[in-house]
Amino acid sequence: MSLINVESELAGTVWSIPVSPGETVEEDDPLVMVESMKMEIPISAPRDGVVKEIKVAEGDLISAGQVVVILES
Repeated sequence: MSLINVESELAGTVWSIPVSPGETVEEDDPLVMVESMKMEIPISAPRDGVVKEIKVAEGDLISAGQVVVILES
């Protein structure tokens, strides 16, 4: 098993987190919803895996390149 750092591609505010640690996700499932420029943009799973750790909380300001979720695949 390997760990995958899922990074944000843009700066914004964490709007919602529709997953929980231990949850199994499939490629392209939304992991974190970010509000940026008045739009809600999902950060999706790059591949199938299990959510190992969520590194942000709702309301957090995040920057491009910041790790938001760690997946185990």
